[in-house]
Amino acid sequence: MPHNDPKLIARIETTLDSLRPYLEADSGNVSLVEVTEDMIVKLQLLGACSSCSMSMMTLKAGIEQSLLKAIPELKGVEAVNQLI
Repeated sequence: MPHNDPKLIARIETTLDSLRPYLEADSGNVSLVEVTEDMIVKLQLLGACSSCSMSMMTLKAGIEQSLLKAIPELKGVEAVNQLI
């Protein structure tokens, strides 16, 4: 499946939607930035997640594991910082 396939993006968003209530409970959120050609999901951590000292643990132990379990063709998840 190509990295920019709409069905893949929809599956990622559906998985992220299932995690958002937990992030929002701590005043955080996450936004899909891109899926690279080598199947790495790049996410922007938002709200409290962007500055939380536990955000990398949340990213790796929570978000990444959930995405890899739901979508095995993905290779990993990375956080990106974007200036707005």
